Amino acid sequence: MIWLIGGTSESVIIARLLSDLKQDFVVTVTTKSACQLYEDINNIQVVVTKLSLAQMRDFISLWQVFAIIDASHPFALEVSQNAIRLVTSSQDLCLPYLRYERETVTTNNHKNIFYYPDLQSLLSDNWILKQKKVLLTIGAKYLHLFKPYHHQAQFYARILPYQSSLELAEKAGFGCDRIIAIRPPLSLELEKALWQLWDIEIVVTKAGGKAGGEDIKYQLAEELKIPLVVIKRPSLNYPLMAKSVEDVKEFLKNF
Repeated sequence: MIWLIGGTSESVIIARLLSDLKQDFVVTVTTKSACQLYEDINNIQVVVTKLSLAQMRDFISLWQVFAIIDASHPFALEVSQNAIRLVTSSQDLCLPYLRYERETVTTNNHKNIFYYPDLQSLLSDNWILKQKKVLLTIGAKYLHLFKPYHHQAQFYARILPYQSSLELAEKAGFGCDRIIAIRPPLSLELEKALWQLWDIEIVVTKAGGKAGGEDIKYQLAEELKIPLVVIKRPSLNYPLMAKSVEDVKEFLKNF
């Protein structure tokens, strides 16, 4: 069985490929709603779970996993770290591991774009946000970091349309008038309308690639002359990486 660490649009493409090739595989996602991504794929098994390092070992044994394809979100650092640690440090496993990394978005416009290595460094340099109407498109689980700063800026949050995301936003101090729940990517027109509706003066996003609408945000930052803060992707030393479906096919030829 191949273990596909999923939950992203890229993992759906890979799942469809594995299904077409009649390859036995299991997909893990962390929310029930993510299962909907795979509804039209035949011969697929989707497991909703969040696995610790020890639980990953048990999962591999239970499902008789002989290879891992990691197509998790670029910012889902812990799951990738644990999977890599498991296959590289365990003498009794030594499983082939492939990281499918979505392409990065590049831009020639640097005037209105500010890069930070992480959210903590942004908040320690929070002068850039002070007294501004700030749109946060960073994921609901990070919103609590901004709770102590509500008195310094007017924060708005765009989150995924899940009950758990709404609860996290509310706990972080966001009222219903400061939240919009919608799945990205948005069209340029809808993204623009949202920024203008709230008179947004600065946007904070993650370098999540086109799947998260990063490219559209670059376009709008230039068009509307609105500063865009981009949190860089965490850097990991992946044993083997793929950036296309063809790369995945090459990996699968080994089995």
